[in-house]
Amino acid sequence: MNTTAVKLYSLGYGEVRTYLLAILFVVGNIVLPQLCHLVHLGGPTLLPIYFFTLIGAYKYGWRAGLLTAILSPVLNSVMFGMPALAVLPAILLKSVLLATFAGLAAARFRKVSVWLMLAVVLSYQIVGTLGEWIISGSFVLATQDFRIGIPGMLLQVFGGYLIIKYLIRK
Repeated sequence: MNTTAVKLYSLGYGEVRTYLLAILFVVGNIVLPQLCHLVHLGGPTLLPIYFFTLIGAYKYGWRAGLLTAILSPVLNSVMFGMPALAVLPAILLKSVLLATFAGLAAARFRKVSVWLMLAVVLSYQIVGTLGEWIISGSFVLATQDFRIGIPGMLLQVFGGYLIIKYLIRK
């Protein structure tokens, strides 16, 4: 599979750019879910709350990703009631795992490929599903992303790859 070298930005918390990029990705993680929720089961099927977290963490480092991972679900929940407070801890867990795994993969491999995106998405989903099972006590609820969220995971893998590849060229 085609791989592209990543110009890695390890942005620190002391840099204004970290916060500006995080705000940009949070806005994306607010707008995209609102658009997806216009379609029946659009949120659980397309998993839009994670999309810009993946891109931010992979391209600009785990710090920008972590800010996006925490602020996106919390602000969406406060402003729109989605995710519901009952599932917010599980979504926060998966968001933080995604930011961590994406940032680590980019730092370790310094390239982007569909296979790396697939590894990142499967990693956060598998570990997050186990955590969600512990949090909720429900295996059925914890495996929802694997039952109906496959289109969203594919969007993250292929869409994330294409956008990161585009950003690398800039």
